Amino acid sequence: MIVCENLVKIYKAADLEVVALQGLDLKVESGELMGIIGNSGSGKSTLLNMLGGLDRPSAGKLFVDGKDLFRLSTAELVEYKLRTVGFVWQNNARNLIPYLTALQNVELPMLLGGKRKRERAKELLEMVGLGHRMKNQLNQLSGGEQQRVAIAIALANQPKLLLADEPTGSVDTKTAAMILDIFQELNRTLGLTVVIVTHDMQLARKVDRVIAIRDGKTSSELLRRKAEHTEELETGEEPQEHEELAVLDQAGRLQIPREYLQAIGADGKLRIELEDGLILLLPPHPRT
Repeated sequence: MIVCENLVKIYKAADLEVVALQGLDLKVESGELMGIIGNSGSGKSTLLNMLGGLDRPSAGKLFVDGKDLFRLSTAELVEYKLRTVGFVWQNNARNLIPYLTALQNVELPMLLGGKRKRERAKELLEMVGLGHRMKNQLNQLSGGEQQRVAIAIALANQPKLLLADEPTGSVDTKTAAMILDIFQELNRTLGLTVVIVTHDMQLARKVDRVIAIRDGKTSSELLRRKAEHTEELETGEEPQEHEELAVLDQAGRLQIPREYLQAIGADGKLRIELEDGLILLLPPHPRT
């Protein structure tokens, strides 16, 4: 569904250049449920904006659903945003119109697409657990309910890819878990590809894969899989275990977390040794 190769994004303001992405590589399979984490300024929101067609890359390759986002015309990009991708923002004001009811908010994207499907809008609100709140205006809904309306809106035109930027950032822990459950259910029942940017580490328990971005590059992956030789949990859920993998870029470069380097006293340089099939990274020998 998504292929990023050596993706670069540079923002220019007057004489200043800010490099937000520095050769990021990423592949997301169709039907995958994936999370992206990273510190502020790491480039994760920049990546999401480019996947959503809201911003143009500076260099590299970016394909979504077979479409080359570098080569799309303005008209094709509008069609892409309308048909291929749905977006859920942290700030509900970017998703919702306050003087419309929940049902009218979900209907609006269909009207923009030249269709009127009230039954489809009702079906989507039922899907996110708001069938009983269709006629309520936004000031009558909680923050979590508003976010669920926003998810229904993002699904209105049946996108193949759903992008969510900090969807649990403005709700409490219980509501955040409910919202992540909705994404998980949509992924399972609709086969929808879902990419979520978040600081919420609950995400690791809900998604197939978590990508960590550092300094504008993919640095590691956290894979969720069924644990072996472990009894089922009391909740009846299948126990899970996680495996973190460092990611090599196309040039064979590896990003090592700063805290790891500090732990071994490395300061800008490392010794590399090959021993019994293992690559060892060691601090430099002390100078004599």
